[in-house]
Amino acid sequence: MTKQSLRAREDAFQLSVGLPGADNTSDSHSSDGEVIHTPDSLEFDLVNMASDAQEALSVGSLAQINLNKNVDNPILQCVQIKPMASQQGQERYRVVMNDSINFIQCMLAQRKEQSLKLEMNGVMHDNQLKKGSICRLKQYQVNFVKDKNILIILDLEVLQEYGEPEKLGQPVQMEATKDPEMDVKPQPGNISGNNMYGNKPAQQQQQQEQRSLPARTNGAAGGGGSHHNISPIEALSPYAHRWTIKARCTHKGDIKTWHNKNGEGKLFSANFLDDSGEIRATGFNDAVDNFYELLQEGSVYYVSSPCKVQLAKKQFSNLNNDYELTFERDTQVEKAEDMDGVPQVRYNFTSLSDLQSVEKDNTIDCIGVLSEVGEVSEIVGKTSAKPYSKRELTLVDNTGYNIRLTVWGKTAENFEAQPESVIAFKGVKVSDFGGRSLSLLSSGTMNVDPDIDEAHMLKGWYVGGGRNDQFQSHANTMSTVTAAGGADRNATKSIAQVRDENLGMGDETDWFSVKATVIYIKQDNVSYPACLSEGCNKKVVEIDPGVWRCEKCEKNFDKPEYRYIMSVNVSDHTGQIWLQCFNDVGVQIMGMPADNLMQMRDEGEERKVTDAFAEANCKTFVFRCKAKMDTYQDQQRVRYQVQYASPLNFVQESKKLADIIKMYSESDNSLFV
Repeated sequence: MTKQSLRAREDAFQLSVGLPGADNTSDSHSSDGEVIHTPDSLEFDLVNMASDAQEALSVGSLAQINLNKNVDNPILQCVQIKPMASQQGQERYRVVMNDSINFIQCMLAQRKEQSLKLEMNGVMHDNQLKKGSICRLKQYQVNFVKDKNILIILDLEVLQEYGEPEKLGQPVQMEATKDPEMDVKPQPGNISGNNMYGNKPAQQQQQQEQRSLPARTNGAAGGGGSHHNISPIEALSPYAHRWTIKARCTHKGDIKTWHNKNGEGKLFSANFLDDSGEIRATGFNDAVDNFYELLQEGSVYYVSSPCKVQLAKKQFSNLNNDYELTFERDTQVEKAEDMDGVPQVRYNFTSLSDLQSVEKDNTIDCIGVLSEVGEVSEIVGKTSAKPYSKRELTLVDNTGYNIRLTVWGKTAENFEAQPESVIAFKGVKVSDFGGRSLSLLSSGTMNVDPDIDEAHMLKGWYVGGGRNDQFQSHANTMSTVTAAGGADRNATKSIAQVRDENLGMGDETDWFSVKATVIYIKQDNVSYPACLSEGCNKKVVEIDPGVWRCEKCEKNFDKPEYRYIMSVNVSDHTGQIWLQCFNDVGVQIMGMPADNLMQMRDEGEERKVTDAFAEANCKTFVFRCKAKMDTYQDQQRVRYQVQYASPLNFVQESKKLADIIKMYSESDNSLFV
């Protein structure tokens, strides 16, 4: 009998109850001989099906499961279904299962369909699982959460032939096992039992008793044991149980220490990669002693639970994974002699020209030819007051751009790559301080002359003539995502168009590019004395001879760093306009740092100063600017501020002119033949 026919009979029975003249004792027949069931026979069928469902239940199975005993394909009744909030924004459901003696809280697992071919919440959307349904649990896991066991249902089958009877038996809530042999791991508390079946919302939950795992002298698994059940990295979650991954260590960070009021400690992190994805693992204190020397970049390892899986702290990781691992005392790590099937480092490169469209603070991979290597310098952290080593590199690629990339710590101190090497970076942060720049994160990696297609292509381009190209800089560029209603900052306009279109007159900032020639530079107040602290650039004041004070950093310096802040008049074939420029653009225009110019002034070499300004005139650049209304001395005016200036790229300019000529030649009213 189908579920639909049962529902029809039940509805007919409810409509017929209490009707006078109904024959409640026997069945009747239609004219064609079909049996027509009376209310008494319908009631008998329902009672009979409930009895069948009762007999089908795996009575007492929950008690066995609660004792960590394996029960294959238990048949249980669903007595409650509730949606639950998910930290990942996905639909989740909590259910309560009954074996007629006990009931237990459960959660339907949500997994990636591509890798595991399983979407448990599908039974909800297909309207299969309902309150009262009889189900066969084909795959499940037991987790200990907030002093009770929770069933994580990985796969189930709704037995529709039993219908949806009322609660079977008189079940009571399952009590947590006290079996000391049970493998107990604390799990995230997002599966709260409040307002669930058999729980009172105001009832206080007792603290979970911590069960210490047996100690080992070394967390590494010994002797090359067999690893038949290998899990993909993308299948790991806080609800996975007894898993092993086979993955390549693509990065191992330095050991870091901390000291605070609660004590001191040490930690390190490593990245693991397999065919399905990447995941970050962190070890603290004893785990540092157990695993740091064992793990080597490029080698393949088996990593096995117990190992805590938790939500990733994105501020410390650049990997595309919602979870991360924390090594525990009994975590097993074993080097794999067989490296087959485990990929090398994967890259998702962003070209240097495309950095204009990458949001600030995003993490990317990039590759380029090393054109310049700076010296190692040291800065002091503002909050930690600790010294940090840094080195600035300049990369170029075949898109015609260069970029400044900073490496830190031991990477900076031990940097040995030679200019014209091809370097691939994984995990660099995009910054817009002083324009577009990159910074290698502590979790990032660097590979010199990698054996990949992109590296061979760049090397061939550079050796074949790329080293002689002119490269545009990303200095002083900001994020190119336009505000709503703003003009396209990549639009190239003439000076007359900038004025005629009233750019900057509205509430929003307008962006434009203009090709223009410098015709005059205001020589008074061309620079200011700036703080020497990394990233500050605030104006300093000379409080005593040879003593310069920064109020923001609260530090004194022997001398300042002068930085340009200049007003420049530029012209094209349609008119003139005043532009405001800052340090990086000023260096391009003047051809020297502001410190050199101020030194000439201080030494009284006015002739050299005059020649420097004269030399800067008549230089042509492509200025990328923003226009915004400004108030100065109670008067409103449009301020045009240069964000970026690049020398003329004659190849690109020639192509633009050729495109314009082509447009004329294709026009119906063309003057060209």
